[in-house]
Parts: sequence; C-alpha cells; structure tokens
Amino acid sequence: MNSQPQPQQNLQQIQQLLAQLPSHRPQLVVLPEACLCFGAGDKAQRELAELPLLSDNQAAKPATDQAPLQQQLADLARQHQIWLVAGTVPIVDDAKAAKFSAASLVFNPQGECVARYNKMHLFDVDVADNTRSYRESAWTQAGTEVVTVTTEFGVLGLAVCYDVRFPELFRALREQGADILLLPSAFTQVTGAAHWHVLTRARAIEQQCFLVAAAQAGVHANGRETYGHALVCDGWGRILAESDATSVSYASALVDINELTKIRRDIPVATHFSETKKGLHAVT
Repeated sequence: MNSQPQPQQNLQQIQQLLAQLPSHRPQLVVLPEACLCFGAGDKAQRELAELPLLSDNQAAKPATDQAPLQQQLADLARQHQIWLVAGTVPIVDDAKAAKFSAASLVFNPQGECVARYNKMHLFDVDVADNTRSYRESAWTQAGTEVVTVTTEFGVLGLAVCYDVRFPELFRALREQGADILLLPSAFTQVTGAAHWHVLTRARAIEQQCFLVAAAQAGVHANGRETYGHALVCDGWGRILAESDATSVSYASALVDINELTKIRRDIPVATHFSETKKGLHAVT
C-alpha cells in the first residue's frame, strides 16, 4: 500500500485491492504496518487510537460505533470471507493513556477480531534518509507477548516490521507452533534496499515457515519513502510472489502448508536446537 494520513482514503485503497483477489478460499490477506494512517505523525496516530474490539477486560470493550476503524476492517473480512491481518492499528487499553500500541489485529472470515499482537521492538534508530531520526517509542507502548493464531490452513505467528531483526521472537513463534510468519512492515527505502530480502528470507529459512511480509511503498504525505516489495516466502527461503517496488498492488501465492513437513523432517532444525539448548552451560 501507499497509505496516507486519511483513514477513509486508505480503507478505499484496501477495498479496491481486496476486490482483485483470487477466488481461492480459505485465504489469508496481510496489510502493511500503519495501514490506516501514515505520514501524519505519531500524534495523529494517537488521536485515531481506539479501545480494542478484542479485550480481556469486557468492561473496557467499546461499542462497535466507538471503534469505527476496527469495525470497518471486520466488515471487510466478513464481506470478502477472508482472514484479514490489519498490519498495525493504533489501540489504547485506557482512553486516557499517553501512548498507543501498534497493534496487529487478526480478523476471521466471520468478521471477528480473534487476536492482537502489539509490536514488541520499536524503531528508535537513525537512518541516512530525509527523516533521519526515528523514535517510535516516544508515542508507542512496546508489546510484551508472543502471539500465535490457529487457523484452518496453519498456525500464524505475528510480528511487525523492525521485529524481523530479532530472530529470538521468530524462534519463540516457531516453538508455539507457527507455520506461517506474518510481517506487516513499513521499511524505509534505505534499510529496505540493504536488508529487506536478506532478513525476510533468513527468518523463513531459520524457522522453516512460510513468511508473508506486507509493505508500504512509495512516497507518503510527509515525504517519507518506503521500500515496497511485499512478498511471500516458503520454508526453503524461496520467494513465491513479490509486489512492485512503488505501486499499490499485491503479491499472491497459492501454497500447500504440508510442504513444511518434508523441509522440517529432512533438516530437523527445531529438534537440534532443543537438544543443544539442553546441553548449554554458562561459562565465565
């Protein structure tokens, strides 16, 4: 996507893309990071933040008309009968909170929000581009929980963008049974050109999982340029589909989750890791 500051404009973009999808079902669709608002600054994200439709605290759960962005995403999932992963959406558990969570939300084909992952690793870095300094933690509350979701076509493991540089999270997802790793992203042009393909393929190879990496692409309202190249990898690290670098489009692949069985049997990385972990001893 090439998301802009106005959520309704971005929802229209999503609707147009969903209308082009192949007819296969079940189908998983992953949207990029900051899919509903991009380029208006973190303060604007906080102003858009909603209480979660999915909440352990039912007393805090808002009426659907108080969470219109989440409800519109739920309606799209139901309308198109898809599993829809909304890259990140600003969510607050307390309406008075100063910071929001960059939440990746999973909607099933019935339009129910069945899972939420709060981005764990925040992008506090310096990059040689027009923005130069990124300090995501100024407005975003880091997540703490590893999240997987069981679906009819495999177990989804949730991550977001900068998380891809921390393989320990992906190991934890695999240990929780993940078959398909999800990576909604908004990589900068500079870091994307250098590291995007290397890191996404490496995580898929290491954990012997499919990986679906959505992406923001092109120049946004604030002048920030994102790398694009949304892609689908298999457990051998092969890129099965990849979108264009700058245009609004989608990468689509028809896969058989059972392909992972042979990869994992022939090179039993998870077993070897477990055996090695048992024999590790601290040395000082």
